[in-house]
Amino acid sequence: MKKAVCLIFCLVLISNLTPVRAYDISAKAAVVVNGETGEILYSLNCNERLPMASTTKIMTALLLCELCGDLTKEVTATREMVTVEGSSMGLEAGDTVSYHDLLYGMMLSSGNDAANTAAISLAGSLNSFADIMNERAESMGLKDTHFVTPSGLDAEGHYTTAYELALIAKTALQNPDFANAASAETARLKYGNPPYLRTLTNHNKLLKANDDIVGVKTGYTKKAGRCLVSASKKDGKFVIAVTLNDRNDWADHRYLLDLGLSLVTAKQFSYPNGKIEFMCANGDILQADVPSASVCVSQNSKITYVIKAPRILYLPISKNQKLGEICYYSGEDLICSKDILANENKEYKSNKYILFFEIFKQILSSV
Repeated sequence: MKKAVCLIFCLVLISNLTPVRAYDISAKAAVVVNGETGEILYSLNCNERLPMASTTKIMTALLLCELCGDLTKEVTATREMVTVEGSSMGLEAGDTVSYHDLLYGMMLSSGNDAANTAAISLAGSLNSFADIMNERAESMGLKDTHFVTPSGLDAEGHYTTAYELALIAKTALQNPDFANAASAETARLKYGNPPYLRTLTNHNKLLKANDDIVGVKTGYTKKAGRCLVSASKKDGKFVIAVTLNDRNDWADHRYLLDLGLSLVTAKQFSYPNGKIEFMCANGDILQADVPSASVCVSQNSKITYVIKAPRILYLPISKNQKLGEICYYSGEDLICSKDILANENKEYKSNKYILFFEIFKQILSSV
């Protein structure tokens, strides 16, 4: 009996002394960020410039959503647009296709033909569209990203970093049309000459295997290796993972997303008492509800808010009219903003304070 107890004690002691081996990420570069704030939660060579293959199409698809104006608008594919190597949504010269279907052709089938068709139809040429991509990257504050092709085919000077690609995905997922396409497992589309119905299936295997996955994009070329951008929303938490040149990306992303989710928390933030009072130019007081926000933050984040609204309201005011907004920040980063709306209609009525407020109004306008 004593020998058995001694053996158990030794086994426990050995297990406590033996370090647990950390999970090995197979990627050349990787990052996990808070999907709302962009804060880095995990990184591996995340600022190294690398080719990113078809994850490039995140930017191309975002620009399609931002520039086309109407996704139902149709274009006719030309030989220049569809003559491209690699993955395809099956476009041929002369086909009629909508911007909506080009968006889904890019995000689900990773169609290089869809990317080129969108680029040329929106900008006139591939080079002009690349210029727009780089301008958009610059507007996001990105310093280590440069686009040459809309599809992600290898090209000299075509690169990004894991971190900046995560920021591109963060911005793109704020666009509802992009987000819907990125999370779609399948899509029923109609294009061709004449158009006919087809079903496309998303190359992103994570979507089918995990309920919390909301995108985003796969990619592969011989030079770039396997590239993947994924995003998870679960219990009010939101994280984005990126791996570049990763031979084991499916397993790595499940680990990275779970790691990210464990490092953030969903918190509810509210304005004191949930109400704010506005002074009207005639001296009346108008009360409005200030919406609360559920925000995904790291456990040590400090959240602040700023009310952005005019100091004086001028009547009449209609119910549900926007009076201002409350902005929630993590450090200097804007997490989200919520509109402050009027609770009631308020007509102009003169009172004894009107002269004072008219004078005050003149003073304000002269400042």
